[in-house]
Amino acid sequence: MPALPAHAPPSGRLLSVAPMMDWTDRHCRYFLRLISRHTLLYTEMVTTAAILHGDRERLLGFHPAEHPLAIQLGGSEPKDLAECAKIAECRGFDEINLNVGCPSPRVRNGRFGACLMAEPELVADCVRAMCEAVSVPVTVKTRIGIDDRDSYEDLVRFVTTVADAGCRTLIVHARKAWLQGLSPKENRQTPPLRYDMVRRLKSDLPRLEIVLNGGIQTLDEAGRHLSWCDGVMIGRAAYHNPYLLADADRRFYGRGDPKPRTREGVIEDFLPYLREELAKGTRLHAITRHILGLYHATPGGRRWRRRISEGSSRREADETLLLEAADSLGVDEYQENLRRPERRVSVPSPV
Repeated sequence: MPALPAHAPPSGRLLSVAPMMDWTDRHCRYFLRLISRHTLLYTEMVTTAAILHGDRERLLGFHPAEHPLAIQLGGSEPKDLAECAKIAECRGFDEINLNVGCPSPRVRNGRFGACLMAEPELVADCVRAMCEAVSVPVTVKTRIGIDDRDSYEDLVRFVTTVADAGCRTLIVHARKAWLQGLSPKENRQTPPLRYDMVRRLKSDLPRLEIVLNGGIQTLDEAGRHLSWCDGVMIGRAAYHNPYLLADADRRFYGRGDPKPRTREGVIEDFLPYLREELAKGTRLHAITRHILGLYHATPGGRRWRRRISEGSSRREADETLLLEAADSLGVDEYQENLRRPERRVSVPSPV
């Protein structure tokens, strides 16, 4: 892997997992934290209206072990965003991120997400209000353009306007977004990746911290991009194949064991959390749906997914489902150790 760049920031944004709706909830994040202690994690996007008028404990609750943890906000009213940023900071989030990249019609109808790229001054007002309200970093996640506003000059105009308002870190999805005619899924796949535009942006605006997002599938790819950008954000690849993060701490942060934690070790550490959540009344499926990819592309991986998917819907199912699924992969000795009642499994401490 290429050496890390001299400009690598101390912020911990060298590697992050993208905010993903319906996926990066607190159960998912806790599970990912067992695989990598230092990769920056993000919440799903949470709207300002939901925070101001909804169940804050449900929306903003997280386990202390999830740090470092950023919250992504959706909104376009500076006053509301500032209030929600303060609430999030008081709750302990390490970063406040503004969504200026989601192209879904529902988000667009609420006047936030990617459509805000057409209103850089409004985004600047939002950033300024949040920066004045909190002491933690305020960042923006954006696209390289929308519709016909997709020139490099349009991107620079947007970025410099937002940066002048106090934002020093931008996470840039290296695809434009079409606000009409493409579904959210198509907007993640159809517009071509333009890493060259993001690389030029970093070269022309070196004072800014630029994190690259879009299409990155492996740590090797992330390492290559880190020769020129300040950080890399991985999205669905990290969800479908979470174990790709197993070597991230050693490779990007110079921490961790020379040999990554085994998948079985991850299961071992996950069991106490699962038991605790089940005792609170959390449905097993709500937790285990996030671990289906642990054995991605390995012998028995399909059997693991089937056992977990089918078993988690049973009324009587509990944490032993994971033991049974792991048993089917031939880890008998490991499972025998797990079943010893005297064995204590540690929950990771906050990073």
